[in-house]
Amino acid sequence: MDDTTGTLDEALERIHVSGPERDGWLSNHAPMAVEALVRHGQASAVHRWLDRYGPKLEEMPDPASPVTAGNWHEALGDPRRIADWTAHFERETAERPWRDVLAEWWPRLLPGIAAGATHPAIRVGHSVRTLLAGEESAPRVRELAHALGYWAARHQPLPALVPLGPAPSAAAALDRVPLVPDRNGGIRDRFAQLTGFPVWPGPEQGAAPGQVPTGPEAARSALRELVRASTHRYATHAHGEPIMLVHAATAPNAVLRTLPALPGELWAPSLRAAWAASAAVTAAYAPREAAPVPASASVAPDAGELFARAAAHGDDHTIKFTDTALDVGDPLAFSAARRAIELNPPVF
Repeated sequence: MDDTTGTLDEALERIHVSGPERDGWLSNHAPMAVEALVRHGQASAVHRWLDRYGPKLEEMPDPASPVTAGNWHEALGDPRRIADWTAHFERETAERPWRDVLAEWWPRLLPGIAAGATHPAIRVGHSVRTLLAGEESAPRVRELAHALGYWAARHQPLPALVPLGPAPSAAAALDRVPLVPDRNGGIRDRFAQLTGFPVWPGPEQGAAPGQVPTGPEAARSALRELVRASTHRYATHAHGEPIMLVHAATAPNAVLRTLPALPGELWAPSLRAAWAASAAVTAAYAPREAAPVPASASVAPDAGELFARAAAHGDDHTIKFTDTALDVGDPLAFSAARRAIELNPPVF
């Protein structure tokens, strides 16, 4: 991404005076949405979008005590330490190359990928995509620090899960995810009910039962399959919960975007975590019955036109999901993006 306007850096500087959450636990989606807007040619809409979204945000909480190499274990997963974690990663990325910081912390944070409704991991994915594609400016490196700090503060692994029968594909695995029985609570209450997921990838994808492909390229190929399957599934299942179900696709896509910045030995564990995150969201929010495949699924509109519709719609989740649908790039994925535009309440 070559942002010659400087809009992204300006927007990130505006955003970084705020904390990563509001109203107690809702995520600050601004850095993810503005990155997608700029990437897809909608830089002129960014500040107007922020003017509308910004009043929802809250200041960064007060710090408590510094996170250090000696005490980070006890601070991990403590949301009261959001400011401490953010300051820690600002120091780390100021003193060392951001890739080194990411490679050190990614395996520590990965078991908690579903925390914060997967938003911290998604925020990291948007940040890394920007750093890989363009100038490593101070606001962009700082954005990675804020994203990692949010993830560390909200870090919480899923319950112990029993491996269920193998599935031949990502699409089949998502179809076979057991849905949680009680859907009256929030996402943490729903995740607490998870007991097991289908085994995928399995032997058909070159791995032993219960394992993921061992080679980096095999893991990346399987992760691409998962992003495609979860994006396609939104076209027929979004009516269950159109806001929350976007994360079944955007979370694994964030991991996919991060892979090129990581050592190859971390790609297979990343696939395993991405599958767990997508399956968890599916189990918590997918409807029991699918809707018919939209008639528009056979027609692929112009990508720029589709994203312009999402930008004009203005909803942060819709913008991010359309960004992922454009990565998948086929007619059914574009149809899924249109479903998000239709089902989610517009902002503008």
